[in-house]
Amino acid sequence: MSDVTSVDGPASPSHPQTGGLDAPPQAGQAAPAGGRPTDQAPPHPGSPYPDSPHPGAAYPDSPHPGAAYPGAAYPVAEPDRLTRFVVRLYDRSPRWAVPLAALGCVAAGIGYALISDPTRSASDAAPTCLLKLTTGLDCPGCGGTRALWYVLHGDLPAAARHHFLFVFALPFLAYLFVAWAGKQAFGWRLPELRISSRVIGVFLAAWLAFTILRNLPWAPFTSLYV
Repeated sequence: MSDVTSVDGPASPSHPQTGGLDAPPQAGQAAPAGGRPTDQAPPHPGSPYPDSPHPGAAYPDSPHPGAAYPGAAYPVAEPDRLTRFVVRLYDRSPRWAVPLAALGCVAAGIGYALISDPTRSASDAAPTCLLKLTTGLDCPGCGGTRALWYVLHGDLPAAARHHFLFVFALPFLAYLFVAWAGKQAFGWRLPELRISSRVIGVFLAAWLAFTILRNLPWAPFTSLYV
């Protein structure tokens, strides 16, 4: 039986498998003129290029900052001006600049301790500890400046009297700084001092206990008050 012809022309079959005018070509068939190969999946809406499996993905070599790459979990944020300035300054500075700046901070602290002579200053002299000024209690760092002053003058018993844990940790901190600065500035390969997280936890717990004990109003803990 022949197809029924209407006034407007031959009717197209409604099912896409019958090869009507509106049916897309099947896999393996030739692509229509100006069309895409029929053995590929249709592109996602909004995809800049048809072969991307991710909707809205940008080209891998896209010049736009923050563009999402195929397979990327999230777009890469563009750094702000301050971050770009710091990174550019760090890249262009000599390798000894950062250790020298850190050494300058250490020297400034030592110079302050020597000039101010905290062993002769009043407890409320500026700058002072805000916690001790308002509550009368020693904070975790109270006595550290005086301990440093005594260390610089070779009086270790007096330094330990004012802050025992600071005196105990000072050689380790000094070695870590020298090893880091020597490696950054001169490429030294000093033996690495490995400090586990357990050791750090024990030290912080001892520091907390020391802070509590030095504020107890009973002997012999009153001797720890500075």
